[in-house]
Parts: sequence; C-alpha cells; structure tokens
Amino acid sequence: MCSRKRLKVIHETAIISSSARLADDVEVGPYAIIEGGVEIGEGTTIGSHTVIKGETRIGSNNRIYHFASIGEDPQDKKYAGEVTRLEIGDGNTIREFCTINRGTAQQQGLTRIGNDNWLMAYVHIAHDCVIGNQAIFANCTTLAGHVVVGDHAIFGGFSGVHQFCHIGQHSFMAMYSVIAKDIPAYVIVSGNPVQPRGINKEGLKRRGFDSDQLRQLNEAYRLIYRDGLTLEEVIIELDKRVGVQPVLLPLIESLKSSTRGIAR
Repeated sequence: MCSRKRLKVIHETAIISSSARLADDVEVGPYAIIEGGVEIGEGTTIGSHTVIKGETRIGSNNRIYHFASIGEDPQDKKYAGEVTRLEIGDGNTIREFCTINRGTAQQQGLTRIGNDNWLMAYVHIAHDCVIGNQAIFANCTTLAGHVVVGDHAIFGGFSGVHQFCHIGQHSFMAMYSVIAKDIPAYVIVSGNPVQPRGINKEGLKRRGFDSDQLRQLNEAYRLIYRDGLTLEEVIIELDKRVGVQPVLLPLIESLKSSTRGIAR
C-alpha cells in the first residue's frame, strides 16, 4: 500500500498572510500568526500563539512549540527598519517561548540556524547569530548578537554569551556559564566568568571519538592551559601535529579564528 500524503492542517483561528508560502503538509496551531515573507518547508509544525515574521525561511521537519517568536525585528538600537533575514534549516526543535531575531544591516543582514538543533524553553538567539548543526541550548540560554556556535556545542541552563563570541564545536558550557571570551572546540567551561575545566570527554565518547583521539586532545589541552605557552606558541606547536592528528584541526581553527581571545 502506498502511504497517504499528509495534508496541510491550519487551525481556523490562525492568521496567515496571503504572501506567506507554506508547504502542503505544514501544521499551524490555534491563534498562530504568520506574516508575509515567511516560507515554511514540508513536515514542519507551528504551535499555538506562535508569531513568525518575514523575511524568514524555515526548512523541513521542524517542530516549533507554542508562544515562540520567530523572525522578529532585531533588538538593536541601530535597526531602522531595513529588510533583514532569518534562515532556519531542517529538523530543529524550538520549544515554548523561544525568541529568534532577524539580522541587522550592519552585519550580513542574516541570522542563521542550521539543522537538528534543540532549543529548550525561553532560549534567545539574537540578531546576526550563526548556529551550526546538532547544538543543544538548555532552558533560558541567551546569545547576544553576532555569536557564532559550532556543531554539537551544548549550553547548560541559564548560560549567557556576550556579543561577537565564538563557541567551538563539541564544546560544553555548564549551567549558569557567563561567557565573554571565545571557547575553543572540545573544551568544557563553567563559572562567572567561565574557566576551562578540561576536554568534553563524555560527549566526545558518545559521538564516537576513540581513546587515541581523546589522548591527543588531552595533550593539546595541556599545551593551551597548563604549559605556560602563549596562544601563538600553542598554535605553532599544534600545527606541527595536525598532519598525523587530524582531530586537532577544529581546535586549531577555533584558536586561529578567535577575535575576543579565548577563555583561559
């Protein structure tokens, strides 16, 4: 038997602009508002009382829970009504009361969220942030503007990130972390202000990193945080190793791309 295609289900109380573009099987809950310029891909569900403004593109198979605010104007005093955008990829979960703002003209005019991310209740993603894939944001995590987050990063509840910070892939920010510097890939941090606590071993094991890779990352961590080297000296030493230790490449890239200095 062939499977029956799901049909679009829009509650009678929802308000949807005639210029919004929704795939045939999008579900929209009671009292949701979807304005013009919004595009929503197949398999996505929109919870009750959610408001989505354009220019916003939402991909496939996302689940957006009730009372979320998606694509609202940036909270930036310089914003003067310019046309800016928000792009959300596929397979994301966006829980209750999350707020995700569009970009600003002073940057690239774009806030971007990748695929398969998990945003718990009350998460705020500010203007011009760039989020990778499979990141986790626990309840009440707040990103200021222009923050860049790598793949598989995890934020504990009530974490806060200063504007323009870069968060490396596979890093872990413990609950109530206050982040005002860049976080290298693979590193655990906690505190106010955050302090490094080691390599994210448990998370890396769950993602298939083997014991040799973990050993290489532990050695690199000691270079950065225990051997008294400058960041430039650390990068030179890690560059020598990366040819035979490719697991170090994301770490090196996060160190080289740091503009605010790393948490140290």
